[in-house]
Amino acid sequence: MGDFIQALVAKYNYWIYITLMMIGLYAMIAKNNLIKKIVGMNIFQTAIILFYVSIGVKKGGTLPIIEHGHGAHSHVVHAVDYINPLPHVLMLTAIVVSVATLGVALALGIRIYNRYHTLEEDEILSQIREK
Repeated sequence: MGDFIQALVAKYNYWIYITLMMIGLYAMIAKNNLIKKIVGMNIFQTAIILFYVSIGVKKGGTLPIIEHGHGAHSHVVHAVDYINPLPHVLMLTAIVVSVATLGVALALGIRIYNRYHTLEEDEILSQIREK
């Protein structure tokens, strides 16, 4: 039992991501207010970005910058010694997409509120059915 608890504690960051993802997913599915759904979507996206950034970290790894790599004094490069920058670069792109998605969703929320005078999903659907 002690080994199981140590394994859980050792992977605490995964439990944080899972918790954040479930909070975001719950907000997107269970809430009727559109702004709450948008915030839930943003929490979900943030959890995924944090997950990918954390799996790109390598203990004891260095930056993938090779100094003095040319000439007679060059040495063999071991990829294991370096951090992979690709997950971090992709997550920078994901952050930009996340911010753009949030902006568009909030702009649509404003337009929906101006048209239906509410942000509650049930009330909007009932107004659409009446037309």
